[in-house]
Amino acid sequence: MNYKIPLLPLDKDIESKTVLKKCAKAHQALAELKGIVPTIPNESILINTLSLQEAKDSSAIENIVTTHDELFKSDNLAQQFITLAAKEVFNYSTALQDGFKHVKNNDLLTSNYIKKIQAIIEQNNAGFRTQSGTTLKNEQTGEVIYTPPQTHDE
Repeated sequence: MNYKIPLLPLDKDIESKTVLKKCAKAHQALAELKGIVPTIPNESILINTLSLQEAKDSSAIENIVTTHDELFKSDNLAQQFITLAAKEVFNYSTALQDGFKHVKNNDLLTSNYIKKIQAIIEQNNAGFRTQSGTTLKNEQTGEVIYTPPQTHDE
């Protein structure tokens, strides 16, 4: 299976009854969370934990696999990591938090800022990919899971 992101707008109606019901439930849950967060003495602990979990799960898609134990034994501030995978997950988490703060403060996400976020993750300033041929593959089967845009026009 070679998944390709469809162009917008989508051909199908995504505002179905089921989706709208799920949106209402999500809205309610977010409202509850918004009400509870100010009562937490240090709300950044919650935010940092959520971004770290998201980074861990998203990194696994790219075959960067680590455990919660490895993450919590690592020290991002001191730049001491149990494994290389833990370091990469922390880079992702840091980039996620940085991007979130930027959008929150500026209400805008530019291609230049996307490059800055990428530089945090990759620990280099390579910028946007200019060569074609990149795919995400299942390491065990070799199956292509996703093919990102291959040309500037895509």
